Amino acid sequence: MKSRFTQIVNIAIISLYLIFLAGAIVRMTGSGMGCPDWPKCFGYYIPPTSEDAITWKPNTEYHKGLIIIKEEALFVAEKDIKTGDEFNPKNWSAYTKHDYAVFNTFHTWTEYINRLVSVLAGFVFLFLIYASTKFWRENKSITLLSFGAFFLMLFEAWLGKTVVDSNLTPAIITVHMVVGLIIIGLLLRLKFIISEKKKIYKYDSLFNKLLIISVIFSLIQIAMGTQVRQFIDEQVKLYGFENKNHSLMNPSFKFYFHRSFTIAIVLVNFGLFYINQVKNLGYKLVNWIILLIFLETITGILMYYAEIPIGTQAIHLLAGAFLFGLQFYLWQQSRRVG
Repeated sequence: MKSRFTQIVNIAIISLYLIFLAGAIVRMTGSGMGCPDWPKCFGYYIPPTSEDAITWKPNTEYHKGLIIIKEEALFVAEKDIKTGDEFNPKNWSAYTKHDYAVFNTFHTWTEYINRLVSVLAGFVFLFLIYASTKFWRENKSITLLSFGAFFLMLFEAWLGKTVVDSNLTPAIITVHMVVGLIIIGLLLRLKFIISEKKKIYKYDSLFNKLLIISVIFSLIQIAMGTQVRQFIDEQVKLYGFENKNHSLMNPSFKFYFHRSFTIAIVLVNFGLFYINQVKNLGYKLVNWIILLIFLETITGILMYYAEIPIGTQAIHLLAGAFLFGLQFYLWQQSRRVG
């Protein structure tokens, strides 16, 4: 297990980015409330495939905890029951955590797959903390970082439940995203310790300071991006998916800040590229960072001017998460004095 720890860390990183991708697809398709409850979906471990399964019907058996839609409201079975000819409210309790009572097969299964990816990642993190205990005497930071990442994953699961219960409150979604980035940081720190602890990189004070700024800027930009996306989601709910041209009608200050802040991010990261070239520091990750900056900018422009073409939002969010990861990992490399 100890010899395979590097592979486990890499799989954990990949699984976390897959969660980001699944979450981006959920946001892109408006499927966040595809399952109105958590951790089950309409009271099922495997969600229904048609609205008929969650519609109240006479002379039908329902198990305790199953959710139905009746008269545009959600009701939960209080016990195992068999319905009569008329709806008996004594057998059901109103679902009070939110009033979202819509079933859409595509949205339900999109959200369910998102949750399934998270569950599978959870098993990877269990292997991670078990393997990390083998390093306790050798390097306690490996074990502590692994357990920290695992407990933050549990916190993320709780946040996911809170997001659903609150019917996609913007502030909670932002915290959900930022905590995910922190977990990435912990895993990348683990990867660096176990795979590059003997490598020596050139050190430049200005380059290192700019990297710290770039990491902070990326966190701010991603957090603000989740707020902008929530505004778009509200516009879509108001005008419908068929009227995407209204998605950014009368945007708030957050949108203009998010758009204009891109200039600062571009300047800082091109500054890193310039210093790396002029001083011949040899950091190859800088080139990938510039590529991701370009991809972020292009997808952002397309979303604004081309009415959010399909796939651009997922690419935009995933590229932002990759950008943060590369910047953070590069910062670790740049801290080592040669």
